[in-house]
Amino acid sequence: MAISLARNQRYDKDGLVDIFRQYGDHLYAKGDHDGAIKQYVKTIKSLEPSYVIRRFLDAQRIHNLTTYLEALHEQSLATTDHTTLLLNCYTKLKNVDKMEGFIKSGKGFSFDVETAIKVCRQAGEQYYDYALFLAEKNQQHDWYMRIEIEDVGNYERALNYIARLEFTEAENNLKKYGKALVNELPVATTNLLKQLCTGAWKRFPTERVLKAKPEEFVHIYVQQKSQLLEFLEHMVKAEPDSSSLVYNTLLELYLHREKTEKLEVAGERERRAERALELLKSPNATFNIDQALILAQMHDFRAGILHLYEKARLYRQILQYYMDQNEYDHVIETCNDHGKKEPNLWILALSYFARKEEDCKDYIAGVLAHIEKKALMPPLMVVQTLAHNSTCTLAVVKDFITRKLKEESEQIAKDQDLIKKYREDTERMKREIEQLKTSAKVFQPTKCHSCTNPIDLPAVHFLCGHSYHQACLEVAESETECPLCVEKNREVLDLIRAQEQTTGLHEDFHTELERKKTDRSEE
Repeated sequence: MAISLARNQRYDKDGLVDIFRQYGDHLYAKGDHDGAIKQYVKTIKSLEPSYVIRRFLDAQRIHNLTTYLEALHEQSLATTDHTTLLLNCYTKLKNVDKMEGFIKSGKGFSFDVETAIKVCRQAGEQYYDYALFLAEKNQQHDWYMRIEIEDVGNYERALNYIARLEFTEAENNLKKYGKALVNELPVATTNLLKQLCTGAWKRFPTERVLKAKPEEFVHIYVQQKSQLLEFLEHMVKAEPDSSSLVYNTLLELYLHREKTEKLEVAGERERRAERALELLKSPNATFNIDQALILAQMHDFRAGILHLYEKARLYRQILQYYMDQNEYDHVIETCNDHGKKEPNLWILALSYFARKEEDCKDYIAGVLAHIEKKALMPPLMVVQTLAHNSTCTLAVVKDFITRKLKEESEQIAKDQDLIKKYREDTERMKREIEQLKTSAKVFQPTKCHSCTNPIDLPAVHFLCGHSYHQACLEVAESETECPLCVEKNREVLDLIRAQEQTTGLHEDFHTELERKKTDRSEE
């Protein structure tokens, strides 16, 4: 009656809402909870929902609260708390039909999806399917994967779900859940990763071709080394420009030997060593050479160590490796192979054999032959080096020393002849200079040294003895210098200037040296 009168009197909306609230309160006090909730529903949008919710938060009246909360959702006025409360009401009432209708019917209920997923997940195993439905429908991929893997344990369905996603989402989820998937479905997960990392992942026509970085998935194979080996082998074949981390990890897998493994498959270790060497020799391999060398040394991979030394041009390390192994023939072979690039290898080899107490005469003789041929060491240093070897007699170096002494004697004789010649030339030049200073120079040329025609006036004569027609000299580079001697004269002048500069540097050096000595004495 009151509501009809209010409408006839054209009460405003707030007035009508107050009447509905009072009437609802009256019915609630009488115990007519069904009637009361109908009145309270009419107050939505005006009356604070918490006023009604507090009245019906009782297990006996939970179905009335459910009615009110459904109305809130139908009018899109529900908060995340209201959604949580409604779904909890459904679970307490065990009203699966209502739950399914709310989530799957699509009647226009508006609610916070993430909240609904959390409530369904917490409600127990019976409601996991609803949580998965909401996650898939609303593209909440992380929630879907978390429920499927952590709660349901259906790894195959989770992997199939990832296979339907676009590239970026698939990459992120495989990074996050890849370890669990690889442990349960190693082959299928690895095949999916191969697509992701080789540009074969294209789930939608408009999707760009992208490639994931294989090194970012290495960590998920902690317990599946055989599958990691297969994955990385596929990557270096399909993508030869893969990162150094991919190549180094693959090399480590080839060289790794399980400590708990008592007996390997026949020939498996040898096959892996062959693959490792092939990988190191591959022209496309981009491994880090320092890290690869450390791995080879850790696993005593002889062929790999020597190959990497040679690739890095570490010839001394190759020689040292064979020295450490006491492999004399390989020491000589290394010197023969790389001695031209690094002659000091022969000197190191001589020192090595000189330290050996066993009989190494033949090896020492061979090394000395190369040292003599390339003049790498003076005889005195050779004798001092071999003095450490008690088994090396004078007979080993006798021929070498004799030849070297003979060569040096011959060189001394040549130098003395040259000194004598320079002295004679110097005396002759001094006489010529003195003659030029004290007496007149008579020029009696018959031909021009430029055109070879008979010389006539006007002519130009130089002290070097060359004469030219003045016309011929005018076309030369300089009229004040003899064209035939100018280049030689310039070379001499340049040499003199260089010597003067060097002399200055020596003087500066000695001056600085003396200054340092003085400073130290003052200290």
